Amino acid sequence: MKKVSLFQIVLLCIAILLIDIAAFYWLQAITQFIDSPILQTLIKLLFWVFTFGLITSILVLKVTLDKLNPIRKQRWIGRFYGLGILSFAPKLIFVVVISSLYFTNFLFSERASFLIITLVGLLSGFLPFFVILYGIFKALYRFKVYHETMEFSQLPKSFDGLKIVQISDLHLGSFNSAFKKLEPAIEKINSLNPDYIVITGDLVNNFAAELRGWDHVFNQLKATEGKYAILGNHDYGDYSEWKSPKAKRKNFELIQYFFKKIDFKLLMNEAVVLSKNDEEIALVGVENWGKPPFKQYGDLEKSLEKVKNIPFKILLSHDPTHWTEEVIDRTDVSLMLAGHTHGMQAGFQYKNLKWSPIKYKFKHWAGLYQHKEQYLYVNRGLGWLGFPARIGMRPEITLIELKSN
Repeated sequence: MKKVSLFQIVLLCIAILLIDIAAFYWLQAITQFIDSPILQTLIKLLFWVFTFGLITSILVLKVTLDKLNPIRKQRWIGRFYGLGILSFAPKLIFVVVISSLYFTNFLFSERASFLIITLVGLLSGFLPFFVILYGIFKALYRFKVYHETMEFSQLPKSFDGLKIVQISDLHLGSFNSAFKKLEPAIEKINSLNPDYIVITGDLVNNFAAELRGWDHVFNQLKATEGKYAILGNHDYGDYSEWKSPKAKRKNFELIQYFFKKIDFKLLMNEAVVLSKNDEEIALVGVENWGKPPFKQYGDLEKSLEKVKNIPFKILLSHDPTHWTEEVIDRTDVSLMLAGHTHGMQAGFQYKNLKWSPIKYKFKHWAGLYQHKEQYLYVNRGLGWLGFPARIGMRPEITLIELKSN
């Protein structure tokens, strides 16, 4: 976990305070239309109580953070991250919208009515607030099944109709041992009657201790043919400070052991051959491979060594950047399944339209992509990390159905 300095925290608090000062300036322009002086005073008092309460809490958290155990530290950071966004983003939008209208001589002109001012205030401030609130308390656990059917000429006829369920980026530490929160996802997965279930990385945030008790949940997953998994960048313990290399190695070993407990075969730069009616396909799994600063533990060449003669290959690789850097035009991998981006946990999706700020960092960030005869599917993630919300980017369960043409 990257350490945040006190100086950075102070800068954050100053930014919150400046935005709140600007928001309060425009708030006064709206509250002047309220006839009751008592109500006016109450609104202003609550505004500043919340502001200074949030700033004080952030500073206190920073001072006491190092005294907490790492998992509790993660949880508190997530909570204050959510609270900070919930406070900061709506006020920022409110200030930008009201200021823009003012400087275009639209709002607060002699013709501007109380109704217009109120509506603008509600839409620009309260609407984002409630959208974020919904994302935190509701959308975070509204698991959605995305169904993709893909046709391949290289797919053996025996595997026509093969169903693979992909889940990714569970980040179980963020669930805070709330096992029941994930049960609807388990039920949805089992109802799809998959032949195979695959996990494409980031089972945890950092620590093996996050997995305590989750084996009872994951042992409920049913696949007729098998269950496989790979590791993501968070599964190596690289984002935390360790007392010794031995402690970090022990943590890593316990995470690997958990996959055995839940009957998932962990693929570590290796491949397995899947057979049916004397026909074969290959399932290949690499360790995490990403562009710096992400580590490159993955060894694709090693992973493909024993299955070079099998025409149809499915690759599990956590980071979608791996597809463009080492897979397309360099291998005969037909389909790669990835995760990692979470779709930034925020964006816009409607039918074939989709947008998220994460697209400016990752070219391939959610859904299905094609390059010639090779395909990539990027899962939006089942869990969450950092910002405890999903806004327009629901947690995903992917059903992939393969067809032979």
